[in-house]
Amino acid sequence: MTKLLVRAFKEASKLPEIQQNTLAKWVLEELQSDKEWEKMFAGSEDILDKLADEALKAHKQGKTKPLNLKNL
Repeated sequence: MTKLLVRAFKEASKLPEIQQNTLAKWVLEELQSDKEWEKMFAGSEDILDKLADEALKAHKQGKTKPLNLKNL
């Protein structure tokens, strides 16, 4: 465990129990969410490559135009 994480947990341990539980639940949910995103992205790598190839092809064919932030 890193020094920063140890320090964070040490500070969190000073919180009232309900706040500790809230923080713990949030941390666990975030870690689970990260795992789910990693799994989804790992399974979509081929799709993302295909979409990138299609975008580059469209750009080379002159079918794209520069992004104008004022029009968003």
